[in-house]
Amino acid sequence: MSLIWVAVAVICLILELTAGNLFIICFSIGAASASIAAFMGTGIYFQVITFAAVSVASIFFLRPIVLKYFHKNTQERKSNADALIGRIGKVTEKIEKNGYGRVAIDGDVWKAKSSDSEEIPENTSVIITDRNSIIVTVEKNN
Repeated sequence: MSLIWVAVAVICLILELTAGNLFIICFSIGAASASIAAFMGTGIYFQVITFAAVSVASIFFLRPIVLKYFHKNTQERKSNADALIGRIGKVTEKIEKNGYGRVAIDGDVWKAKSSDSEEIPENTSVIITDRNSIIVTVEKNN
């Protein structure tokens, strides 16, 4: 039974990597605790109670402390595509006047338009000012 709890803990860790909100990791900690209980030879009921108690305790006590530590200097936590705003990119395909082009940011290529509707030539350094779905708005990086 100990190996099943280890598998649950690993699966929760993998799911946490996709979510990144430090919620699912609390269940991973609970599963690891239940695995230790199973290794010590306790019954399934005690293991389930250990899993539930440690998971809930982690959510209410450990998670707020960790969140405060990791995000202590930010009021708003941007993630995923919203984190692009303010980043520097390079035009890989000319941005046409009142049209679109392509911008590379950390190896990813995004469809882009100019914030002032002016043409921006290829290889120009730009800064991302906005994002609307899969299209980023850029301006020349001076």
